[in-house]
Amino acid sequence: MTKKLYYESAYTREWETRITRKVEREDGTYVVLEETAFYPHGGGQPCDLGWINAIPVLDVVLEEGEILHKVERFPEKDDVRCRLDWDRRFDHMQHHSGQHLLSAMCLEVCKAETLSFHLGEDYATIDIARSDLPPHELMMLELEVNDQIYLNRKVTSYFVNQEQAADLPLVKQPKVTDNIRIVEIEGIEYNACGGTHVSATGEIGMIKLLRAEKQKGHTRVYFKCGYRALREFNAGVEILGSLSTRFNTAKEEIMDRITKWDQEQKQLQAELTAVKAENDAYLAEKLLADRQGSLIKHAFADKPLKDMQNLAAKLTEQADVIVLFVSGVDHKVLLARGGDSELACGALFKQHLADYRGKGGGSDKMAQAGFANGEDAIAFYHFAGELLESVDE
Repeated sequence: MTKKLYYESAYTREWETRITRKVEREDGTYVVLEETAFYPHGGGQPCDLGWINAIPVLDVVLEEGEILHKVERFPEKDDVRCRLDWDRRFDHMQHHSGQHLLSAMCLEVCKAETLSFHLGEDYATIDIARSDLPPHELMMLELEVNDQIYLNRKVTSYFVNQEQAADLPLVKQPKVTDNIRIVEIEGIEYNACGGTHVSATGEIGMIKLLRAEKQKGHTRVYFKCGYRALREFNAGVEILGSLSTRFNTAKEEIMDRITKWDQEQKQLQAELTAVKAENDAYLAEKLLADRQGSLIKHAFADKPLKDMQNLAAKLTEQADVIVLFVSGVDHKVLLARGGDSELACGALFKQHLADYRGKGGGSDKMAQAGFANGEDAIAFYHFAGELLESVDE
């Protein structure tokens, strides 16, 4: 049985040991160590990573009491030197201890039990037994949990038997009945847990609650601890600084400036829409006057698909015509028809698009397609035009 060094001390970073077993599987190469500080997946906490004789450890799993370390290749010798990815380990310690503290404060402040915990690469979450958590309660919870960090309460862990566990005010009774590991935050809580933790709440650094959202009748709280929280703060400061420079205003006035900018953009958009409508009316009149037969064709250099659709709709509402447009700006082709024409736009595209490496479709009355480049779009436009002209004749 592997000796679990992470239970003796979560701060073990390097150690020497022996390989006791090697395992070849379809999904990779694994070794079992006589002693390990590599924590396996479990309890919502991801596994540790690191190196065995400079060979990367890719995964660590616990199977039937045995800890398997997935490595890139087997070490040449059984005597090995191991080293943890300490930044990853300490991040996990900060977040797991942070979760215990946050869950304890949720119970005390919000009267809500924690139902689950997940530690991801970007953020951590807990699901609590509350249907909602208003912003003012989330803010109060954040202040309370950070107060407990600043008090720098001791975090200790030890093993007890079932009888001893029964005498402790545990948050939840454990499923195991022997060698029950207790993680105690001084004056806060006793929790049965097998994860790695800091030695005092001060090492959590800080806890930043990002948001709370409804999740299957409960509430999911997103948070970051320690260095992740610091990086989150620094990213926010950088964005705020960029916005301040962009709008040439003080940070305290940015929201007012953005509100004003938003109003200006809405006004400009309204004016642009009116100009486009006027331009489309003029262009529609010109295209209808210049057409020969029922087919209207036109190649636009910079008209996006949405604008082509609006113009085509205007044309087909005014006359019994077939409209074929191509846009050079986004390599799109549009086909539309008005009146009682038997032309099925979507079916025509479906039948011929693959020959020109195009993708798209639509209804009988309107279809659109996109192409990887302008050459394919123009080629399909000319093909469709010739096909439609022959039918028109």
